[in-house]
Amino acid sequence: MSVLFFYKMKYKPQDPKNPNNDRFVMSKGHAAPILYAAWAEAGFLSESELLNLRKIDSVLEGHPVPRQEFTDVATGSLGQGLGAAAGMAYTAKYFDKASYQTYCLLGDGETSEGSVWEAMNFSGLYMLDNLTVIIDVNRLGQSEAAPLQHKVEIYQKRCEAFGWNTVVVDGHSVEELCKALTPVKNQPTAIIAKTLKGKGIPGIEDMENWHGKPLPKDMAEKAIKEIQSKIQSNKKLSPALPVEDAPSINIKGIKMPSPPNYKLGEKIATRKAYGIALAKLGHANDRVIALDGDTKNSTFAELFKKEHPDRFIECYIAEQNMVSVAVGCTTRDRTVVFASAFATFFTRAFDQIRMAAISESNINLCGSHCGVSIGEDGASQMGLEDLSMFRVVPSATVFYPSDAVSAEKAVELAANTKGICFIRTSRPENAVIYNNNEEFQIGQAKVSIQD
Repeated sequence: MSVLFFYKMKYKPQDPKNPNNDRFVMSKGHAAPILYAAWAEAGFLSESELLNLRKIDSVLEGHPVPRQEFTDVATGSLGQGLGAAAGMAYTAKYFDKASYQTYCLLGDGETSEGSVWEAMNFSGLYMLDNLTVIIDVNRLGQSEAAPLQHKVEIYQKRCEAFGWNTVVVDGHSVEELCKALTPVKNQPTAIIAKTLKGKGIPGIEDMENWHGKPLPKDMAEKAIKEIQSKIQSNKKLSPALPVEDAPSINIKGIKMPSPPNYKLGEKIATRKAYGIALAKLGHANDRVIALDGDTKNSTFAELFKKEHPDRFIECYIAEQNMVSVAVGCTTRDRTVVFASAFATFFTRAFDQIRMAAISESNINLCGSHCGVSIGEDGASQMGLEDLSMFRVVPSATVFYPSDAVSAEKAVELAANTKGICFIRTSRPENAVIYNNNEEFQIGQAKVSIQD
């Protein structure tokens, strides 16, 4: 953290949300106290505020949350930080075309999560050379040793297999870390840092059963004295300032360039109307982007890709990572994201969706092929649980358009609505029942009586 925050990273300490700042994601969210300590050293927090850690009236929760101005995404649920970091790095490289870098600190225990390797695959595939992950291989998990313990060579081979530039270091060596934090062209960098949990504290170092436990007072005082005796300088540390080349953007008040163009009684599937609307919205603002999980020819996100290929991200069959990447892309209001897949496949990404709400994210998700009307493909493809799933997510808005006109209006409304938006679309063709000038409002349903 010292090397990152006061040697490598470039940022404005009093302006944590500045778009030009380097990004940092604490994926191992339970290590939040060191994040808060770094921002106190940088001068954004007072040292006295650190004593409010985990108090009910303090923003310094036990895991990072965006209530803290210096936190972009919540990371209390392990295995999700790297996916969000990949979204930030993708945005920097391909949309902002800016200098800011993204760094992510990962715990060795959370590498058992499959979502970590979805993110590793994504980052290597898209050559995110502005992304660096540090894997803290301290050997110990929460209840027992991590499966690979200190076998750093296995971590190295795994990262290299996903196309990452990989370096193994002594995680306690400032010199080795400084050398390792050097990006290479067209590859993300993984630093495998071999460390000892509780390094330098007698009776704690590399010992089990100390996860999340405060030290007894006498042991804490002894440890503090031990640490203080090793301090060679009390010079206040300060970071370098960022290069200011992130473009100024505006994603507020996005309006369709033209009203819907459908005829009453015309039959069209709402999933296709979604694709048509999304492509149209892309002409209204060049920060509208689309993601899909290899279902774009069924969700009709391919229509957006055809008209805006540079703003389409293929996430392949990895819905958990797709949601995390979407969250990363939207941080600091850099993009307006629409991510699509079959509605039923969002159930496997429910934890990412739940955490997106805690991250105060503004992502728009479209689930197609909802309900039993998908028919022949069978129960495994039917979105049956999605409505109830999204309705329990705080800050979520659910749209269930009944025709092409309401589907297009839902896309426009979602683009301008805070929080998680879910648009539910159907496979069959349905008759258009609304006039093109029909107005829709969130929280207000319409009753349509048909013959």
